[in-house]
Parts: sequence; structure tokens; C-alpha cells
Amino acid sequence: MTSTRPLDRFRSSPLLWPLVALVVLLAANAVVRPSFLALRFQDGHLYGSLVDILKNGAPTLLIALGMCLVIATRGIDLSVGAVVAIAGAVACSSIVGAGDPTSAKAAFVGMGLALALCAVLGLWNGFLVAALRIQPIIATLVLMTAGRGIAMLITDGQIITVRNPTFRTVGAGFLLLPVSILIAVAVFVLVAIVTRKTALGLLIESVGINPEASRLAGLRSRTIRWTVYVFAAICAGIAGLMISSNVSAADANNAGLWIEMDAILAVVIGGTSLAGGRYSLAGTLLGALIIQTLTTTVYSMGIAPEITLVFKAVVVIAVCLLQAPKVRAVLLRRTPRRPARPVSDAEPAAAQHAQTPTASMVEKVAQS
Repeated sequence: MTSTRPLDRFRSSPLLWPLVALVVLLAANAVVRPSFLALRFQDGHLYGSLVDILKNGAPTLLIALGMCLVIATRGIDLSVGAVVAIAGAVACSSIVGAGDPTSAKAAFVGMGLALALCAVLGLWNGFLVAALRIQPIIATLVLMTAGRGIAMLITDGQIITVRNPTFRTVGAGFLLLPVSILIAVAVFVLVAIVTRKTALGLLIESVGINPEASRLAGLRSRTIRWTVYVFAAICAGIAGLMISSNVSAADANNAGLWIEMDAILAVVIGGTSLAGGRYSLAGTLLGALIIQTLTTTVYSMGIAPEITLVFKAVVVIAVCLLQAPKVRAVLLRRTPRRPARPVSDAEPAAAQHAQTPTASMVEKVAQS
């Protein structure tokens, strides 16, 4: 009986069906194109369709990581696509306007200015949500609407082309693997360490589960919300640098267009609830890979562009349904759990006064 417990935990894990969906998509591509899973090493670089999926999915993963923490605090950020466009516009405009547009200094100055502005935009979103207590979907819709116009103003409505080797390395460079993959992995590992090895992750979850109880426990929920919006904007800025660097140009009209929707889908597919509270970084990673693999599948299978969004929507809905507890119970043929047995008078008094998960979590955070 003990040997089946790990299997039961895996079967009930919210990561099961996203993982199954990813494997099915990869298998379908391999059937259509047998060389899909092949990797080759050439000129010190690793090439292949899998590498392309990771490279093209790196910006979505970065934005999804920031979105995951924002959603965990009962928020949402619709402005990340506009922030992507602003980051690329600022970086490319700064590089082109430098004394030596091809120098490494011009590239670093341009990227630094872009990320600094993205942090300011994150502060603005955090101010509207945390300080003024405007609904997150409305607060970030303001920047979503105005942000792309700001990017157009920066570029004068033109596509700005740059020729800077250092800047191009961010989105198109290689260090065995594409540099964009290495950056995305580094950010993912850093976020995982900071949120799971320190109290920050618990603070974010407590704010998302019960903001009022967190406030009464002495937590600075306003500061935490402000922080996650700044982090989401910085992640969007890095993604914007990747996208513009990959094509060596800033296209304010199309860069990052609708990428916020892909990020939200990646977070939801990964099992994070839009109601806030507990979140899954591993699930977000799987969700981002599924979204990018879907896009690759559309092209490799020759699906008509006009039904691409419908195809993606059907797959996403199927994965979300498979994650629903009632659907999983039917598919796995599990019997519903019995109601909890009332606590008898003979049991310890501590059990009679057991706290709710939210209250115990907040008390644990306050004591730490």
C-alpha cells in the first residue's frame, strides 16, 4: 500500500495533465516530421526543433513568471505586452542615437535605460493597484492602452533597425545553447530560490489567500503587491529586449502583441488559480512550453493561419478541463472524499481549536 502513495500523488498532481499534453504535442510533431526530435551539434552550437521551441518560448516564460506572482496576489497585469514594445523601442532608440551605435557601451546603456523605465512602469501599476486600490484589470488596462502609443512616440512610428553585435547576442547569440534560453533559465532558477527558499513565497501566498488576515498579522501586503508588479514589468522588459534583439529592430506596433494572453494562459495551464493564493512555478514553465509547442505544431502541420487561434483555444480548454477536480475524478475513477470526522471530547484541546489553513499560514509568517 505504501508503494502506491507516490503514484497516487503523481496522479492527483496538477502538473500531470499539462505534462501529458506537452508529451502528446511533441509526439504528434514527431509523427508528422520524424526529424522533429533530432538534435545536431554544429560550429559549437546546438540546433534542432526542440532548441527552437525553447528559444522562441523564452520571452513567454519570462513574462509568465512575472504574471504568475502577480496572479498569486489576486492581481493581473494586462500591460506586459505594451511594456515589451516600450523596452525594445527605448533600447533601439538609445543605441541608434549613441556616438558609436556598434559599441558594447551603447548596447548596455540602451538596455539599462529600457529596464529602468520598465521598473518605473511597474511602480506605476503597483501604485494604482496597491496604493489607490484600483481593480488590477482596470489599472493595468490603462498602461496596456497607452503603452503601445508611448512606444510609437519613442520610435516616431517607424521600425528602428540597429546593427550592434552586443545587443544582438541577447536574443540571437549562442553559448552552446541560445543566450535567450540561458537568461530565461537563470531568471527561473533565481525566482524559484527566492520564493521557495525564503519567506517571500509564503508572504505572496498569504496575501493572495486572505489579504485582510495578512494585514492584521502585520504583513505589508501593499509592499508585496508593489514588488510583484515591478518584477513583472522587469521580466517583460527583458523579454522585450530578447524580441527586438532577435530581429535587430524595434517594431512598436507588433512587438509583444497579445503576448500577455499567452502568459496568462501559461500560468492557468500550469495550475495557478486566478483567485490568488498558491502558485506553481514548475506548472508555469510547462504552460509556457505548451503554448510555444502549440505555435510550432500549427506551422509544422500546415494548419491554416485563420484557424490557428481556434486550434490553440481548443487545446488550452482541453488541458484546463482535464485539470478540473471533477473531471479528474471521473477519468481516474476516484471516489469522493468522506467528510471529516467530528472531533470528539477525548481528543486534545489543541485539535478542537485547530486554525484554518489561512490563519495558520499567516501566524507562521508573523512568527518568522
